[in-house]
Amino acid sequence: MDYSNYQTLAIARRGPDNTVLDIQMRARNGKLPTAGHDGHAELARIWRDVGEDDSVRCAVLRGEGLGFSGGGDLGLVEDMANDFEVRTRVWKEARDLVYNVINCDKPIVSALHGPAVGAGLVAGLLADISIAAKGAKIVDGHTRLGVAAGDHAAIVWPLLCGMAKAKYYLMLCEAVSGEEAERIGLVSLAVDEDQLLPKAYEVADKLARGSQSAIRWTKYSLNNWLRQAGPAFDTSLALEFMGFAGPDVMEGLASLRERRAPKF
Repeated sequence: MDYSNYQTLAIARRGPDNTVLDIQMRARNGKLPTAGHDGHAELARIWRDVGEDDSVRCAVLRGEGLGFSGGGDLGLVEDMANDFEVRTRVWKEARDLVYNVINCDKPIVSALHGPAVGAGLVAGLLADISIAAKGAKIVDGHTRLGVAAGDHAAIVWPLLCGMAKAKYYLMLCEAVSGEEAERIGLVSLAVDEDQLLPKAYEVADKLARGSQSAIRWTKYSLNNWLRQAGPAFDTSLALEFMGFAGPDVMEGLASLRERRAPKF
Protein backbone atom coordinates (compact mmCIF):
# COMPACT_ATOMS: atom_id res chain seq x y z
CA MET A 1 0.00 0.00 0.00
CA ASP A 2 1.36 3.41 -1.03
CA TYR A 3 0.59 6.08 1.57
CA SER A 4 2.68 8.79 -0.08
CA ASN A 5 -0.41 10.50 -1.53
CA TYR A 6 -1.60 11.56 1.92
CA GLN A 7 -0.80 15.22 2.52
CA THR A 8 -2.39 15.92 5.93
CA LEU A 9 -1.34 12.65 7.58
CA ALA A 10 2.26 11.66 8.33
CA ILE A 11 2.43 7.89 8.06
CA ALA A 12 5.28 5.65 9.17
CA ARG A 13 5.82 1.99 10.00
CA ARG A 14 7.08 0.75 13.34
CA GLY A 15 6.62 -2.04 15.88
CA PRO A 16 7.13 -5.79 15.39
CA ASP A 17 8.32 -6.37 11.81
CA ASN A 18 7.02 -2.89 10.89
CA THR A 19 3.43 -4.13 11.20
CA VAL A 20 2.21 -1.14 13.23
CA LEU A 21 1.16 1.87 11.16
CA ASP A 22 1.81 5.16 12.92
CA ILE A 23 -0.66 7.80 11.66
CA GLN A 24 -0.07 11.37 12.80
CA MET A 25 -2.50 14.17 11.96
CA ARG A 26 -0.32 17.08 10.89
CA ALA A 27 -0.58 20.42 12.64
CA ARG A 28 -0.74 23.73 10.85
CA ASN A 29 2.03 26.12 11.89
CA GLY A 30 3.01 23.70 14.67
CA LYS A 31 -0.20 24.35 16.61
CA LEU A 32 -3.11 21.92 16.19
CA PRO A 33 -4.23 19.53 13.46
CA THR A 34 -7.43 20.89 11.88
CA ALA A 35 -9.63 19.20 9.31
CA GLY A 36 -9.84 21.28 6.15
CA HIS A 37 -11.18 20.04 2.82
CA ASP A 38 -8.26 17.66 2.23
CA GLY A 39 -7.77 16.63 5.85
CA HIS A 40 -11.40 15.65 6.35
CA ALA A 41 -11.40 13.51 3.21
CA GLU A 42 -8.09 11.83 4.06
CA LEU A 43 -9.12 11.00 7.63
CA ALA A 44 -12.18 9.24 6.25
CA ARG A 45 -10.26 7.36 3.55
CA ILE A 46 -7.21 6.16 5.50
CA TRP A 47 -9.10 3.39 7.34
CA ARG A 48 -10.06 1.68 4.10
CA ASP A 49 -6.40 1.63 3.07
CA VAL A 50 -5.40 0.28 6.48
CA GLY A 51 -7.99 -2.47 6.13
CA GLU A 52 -6.73 -3.43 2.69
CA ASP A 53 -3.03 -3.40 3.66
CA ASP A 54 -2.09 -6.99 4.48
CA SER A 55 1.23 -5.87 5.97
CA VAL A 56 -0.50 -3.90 8.77
CA ARG A 57 -1.61 -5.56 12.00
CA CYS A 58 -2.43 -2.46 14.06
CA ALA A 59 -2.65 1.30 13.62
CA VAL A 60 -1.89 4.13 16.05
CA LEU A 61 -3.59 7.51 15.57
CA ARG A 62 -2.10 10.61 17.20
CA GLY A 63 -1.89 14.35 16.72
CA GLU A 64 1.05 16.65 16.05
CA GLY A 65 1.81 19.83 17.95
CA LEU A 66 -0.16 21.14 20.90
CA GLY A 67 -3.00 18.65 20.80
CA PHE A 68 -4.69 15.67 19.24
CA SER A 69 -7.07 17.60 16.99
CA GLY A 70 -8.48 21.10 16.75
CA GLY A 71 -11.74 20.38 14.95
CA GLY A 72 -12.94 21.52 11.56
CA ASP A 73 -11.15 24.33 9.78
CA LEU A 74 -13.39 27.41 9.97
CA GLY A 75 -13.03 27.91 6.23
CA LEU A 76 -14.45 24.43 5.64
CA VAL A 77 -17.32 25.14 8.04
CA GLU A 78 -18.16 28.36 6.17
CA ASP A 79 -18.05 26.57 2.82
CA MET A 80 -20.40 23.90 4.18
CA ALA A 81 -22.83 26.57 5.38
CA ASN A 82 -22.83 28.40 2.04
CA ASP A 83 -22.49 25.65 -0.56
CA PHE A 84 -24.89 22.71 -0.93
CA GLU A 85 -22.39 20.67 -2.95
CA VAL A 86 -19.68 21.06 -0.29
CA ARG A 87 -22.17 20.24 2.45
CA THR A 88 -23.31 17.02 0.80
CA ARG A 89 -19.73 15.96 0.05
CA VAL A 90 -18.59 16.51 3.65
CA TRP A 91 -21.73 14.74 4.93
CA LYS A 92 -20.68 11.66 2.97
CA GLU A 93 -17.11 11.92 4.29
CA ALA A 94 -18.39 12.27 7.88
CA ARG A 95 -20.55 9.18 7.42
CA ASP A 96 -17.70 7.23 5.86
CA LEU A 97 -15.27 8.25 8.61
CA VAL A 98 -17.44 6.65 11.29
CA TYR A 99 -18.29 3.49 9.38
CA ASN A 100 -14.76 3.05 7.99
CA VAL A 101 -13.28 3.10 11.51
CA ILE A 102 -15.93 0.66 12.75
CA ASN A 103 -15.50 -1.67 9.78
CA CYS A 104 -11.68 -1.57 9.56
CA ASP A 105 -10.68 -5.09 10.55
CA LYS A 106 -7.33 -4.00 12.04
CA PRO A 107 -7.28 -2.83 15.67
CA ILE A 108 -6.81 0.92 16.11
CA VAL A 109 -5.17 2.61 19.10
CA SER A 110 -5.56 6.35 19.67
CA ALA A 111 -3.30 8.58 21.76
CA LEU A 112 -5.06 11.80 22.80
CA HIS A 113 -3.22 14.80 24.21
CA GLY A 114 -4.16 18.45 24.58
CA PRO A 115 -7.38 19.53 22.86
CA ALA A 116 -9.29 16.72 21.13
CA VAL A 117 -12.15 18.07 19.04
CA GLY A 118 -13.95 17.46 15.75
CA ALA A 119 -13.15 14.88 13.08
CA GLY A 120 -9.99 13.73 14.83
CA LEU A 121 -12.01 13.06 17.98
CA VAL A 122 -14.38 10.90 15.94
CA ALA A 123 -11.60 8.44 15.16
CA GLY A 124 -10.03 8.93 18.58
CA LEU A 125 -13.09 7.78 20.52
CA LEU A 126 -14.15 5.12 18.01
CA ALA A 127 -10.67 3.58 18.19
CA ASP A 128 -10.62 0.12 19.73
CA ILE A 129 -8.24 1.24 22.48
CA SER A 130 -8.33 4.95 23.34
CA ILE A 131 -5.56 6.29 25.57
CA ALA A 132 -5.66 9.88 26.82
CA ALA A 133 -3.18 12.05 28.62
CA LYS A 134 -4.69 12.96 31.99
CA GLY A 135 -4.62 16.62 31.02
CA ALA A 136 -6.24 16.10 27.60
CA LYS A 137 -9.29 18.25 26.88
CA ILE A 138 -12.01 16.32 25.06
CA VAL A 139 -14.80 18.51 23.65
CA ASP A 140 -17.63 17.73 21.26
CA GLY A 141 -18.04 21.25 19.97
CA HIS A 142 -21.15 20.93 17.83
CA THR A 143 -23.73 22.72 19.96
CA ARG A 144 -21.25 25.57 20.54
CA LEU A 145 -21.15 25.97 16.77
CA GLY A 146 -24.94 25.87 16.50
CA VAL A 147 -25.46 22.41 14.99
CA ALA A 148 -26.58 19.08 16.43
CA ALA A 149 -23.98 16.73 17.91
CA GLY A 150 -23.65 14.44 14.90
CA ASP A 151 -20.34 12.89 13.82
CA HIS A 152 -19.71 10.02 16.23
CA ALA A 153 -21.53 11.25 19.34
CA ALA A 154 -24.90 9.50 19.10
CA ILE A 155 -23.36 6.18 18.06
CA VAL A 156 -20.77 5.80 20.81
CA TRP A 157 -21.01 8.25 23.75
CA PRO A 158 -24.12 6.69 25.36
CA LEU A 159 -22.57 3.24 25.05
CA LEU A 160 -19.26 4.34 26.54
CA CYS A 161 -20.30 6.61 29.39
CA GLY A 162 -24.09 6.25 29.68
CA MET A 163 -26.96 8.42 28.51
CA ALA A 164 -26.91 10.83 31.46
CA LYS A 165 -23.23 11.74 31.01
CA ALA A 166 -23.56 11.79 27.22
CA LYS A 167 -26.44 14.28 27.33
CA TYR A 168 -24.65 16.45 29.88
CA TYR A 169 -21.42 16.78 27.92
CA LEU A 170 -22.93 16.86 24.43
CA MET A 171 -25.80 19.26 25.06
CA LEU A 172 -23.79 21.65 27.24
CA CYS A 173 -20.59 21.32 25.18
CA GLU A 174 -18.59 20.83 28.38
CA ALA A 175 -14.93 19.76 28.23
CA VAL A 176 -13.89 16.38 29.65
CA SER A 177 -10.34 15.94 30.95
CA GLY A 178 -8.51 12.74 30.09
CA GLU A 179 -8.61 11.75 33.74
CA GLU A 180 -12.37 12.28 33.97
CA ALA A 181 -12.88 10.55 30.62
CA GLU A 182 -11.28 7.41 32.02
CA ARG A 183 -13.37 7.63 35.19
CA ILE A 184 -16.66 7.73 33.28
CA GLY A 185 -15.60 5.15 30.69
CA LEU A 186 -15.26 7.48 27.71
CA VAL A 187 -11.66 6.31 27.07
CA SER A 188 -9.86 3.07 27.80
CA LEU A 189 -6.95 4.51 29.79
CA ALA A 190 -5.60 7.82 31.09
CA VAL A 191 -1.87 8.25 31.72
CA ASP A 192 0.62 11.02 32.40
CA GLU A 193 1.43 12.86 29.18
CA ASP A 194 5.05 11.70 29.09
CA GLN A 195 3.77 8.10 29.14
CA LEU A 196 1.12 8.58 26.44
CA LEU A 197 3.02 7.50 23.34
CA PRO A 198 5.04 4.78 25.10
CA LYS A 199 1.80 3.27 26.39
CA ALA A 200 0.04 3.58 23.03
CA TYR A 201 2.95 1.89 21.26
CA GLU A 202 3.13 -0.80 23.94
CA VAL A 203 -0.54 -1.64 23.44
CA ALA A 204 -0.22 -1.52 19.64
CA ASP A 205 2.82 -3.82 19.67
CA LYS A 206 0.99 -6.30 21.88
CA LEU A 207 -1.97 -6.31 19.50
CA ALA A 208 0.38 -6.75 16.53
CA ARG A 209 1.97 -9.80 18.15
CA GLY A 210 -1.36 -11.42 19.02
CA SER A 211 -3.55 -13.83 17.08
CA GLN A 212 -4.83 -11.71 14.24
CA SER A 213 -7.93 -13.76 13.55
CA ALA A 214 -8.89 -13.79 17.24
CA ILE A 215 -8.34 -10.06 17.69
CA ARG A 216 -10.03 -9.01 14.45
CA TRP A 217 -13.04 -11.27 14.96
CA THR A 218 -13.41 -10.02 18.52
CA LYS A 219 -13.43 -6.44 17.21
CA TYR A 220 -15.96 -7.34 14.53
CA SER A 221 -18.29 -8.96 17.06
CA LEU A 222 -18.09 -6.14 19.61
CA ASN A 223 -18.63 -3.49 16.95
CA ASN A 224 -22.05 -4.96 16.22
CA TRP A 225 -23.14 -2.87 19.22
CA LEU A 226 -22.12 0.19 17.20
CA ARG A 227 -23.72 -1.11 14.01
CA GLN A 228 -27.00 -1.50 15.88
CA ALA A 229 -26.78 2.22 16.71
CA GLY A 230 -26.40 3.06 13.02
CA PRO A 231 -29.93 4.50 12.64
CA ALA A 232 -29.37 6.84 15.63
CA PHE A 233 -26.05 7.95 14.12
CA ASP A 234 -27.55 8.49 10.66
CA THR A 235 -30.30 10.64 12.18
CA SER A 236 -27.85 12.72 14.21
CA LEU A 237 -25.62 13.29 11.18
CA ALA A 238 -28.58 14.34 9.03
CA LEU A 239 -29.73 16.80 11.70
CA GLU A 240 -26.20 18.14 12.11
CA PHE A 241 -25.93 18.87 8.41
CA MET A 242 -29.42 20.36 8.32
CA GLY A 243 -28.06 22.76 10.93
CA PHE A 244 -25.26 23.82 8.60
CA ALA A 245 -27.96 25.27 6.34
CA GLY A 246 -29.59 27.17 9.22
CA PRO A 247 -29.02 30.56 10.86
CA ASP A 248 -27.42 29.43 14.14
CA VAL A 249 -24.25 28.12 12.52
CA MET A 250 -23.44 31.57 11.11
CA GLU A 251 -23.57 33.07 14.60
CA GLY A 252 -21.55 30.16 15.97
CA LEU A 253 -18.93 30.64 13.26
CA ALA A 254 -18.78 34.41 13.80
CA SER A 255 -18.41 34.00 17.56
CA LEU A 256 -15.51 31.59 17.14
CA ARG A 257 -13.73 33.93 14.77
CA GLU A 258 -14.34 36.88 17.09
CA ARG A 259 -13.44 34.86 20.20
CA ARG A 260 -16.67 35.69 22.03
CA ALA A 261 -19.69 33.85 23.41
CA PRO A 262 -22.37 33.14 20.79
CA LYS A 263 -25.77 34.85 20.94
CA PHE A 264 -28.22 32.31 19.56
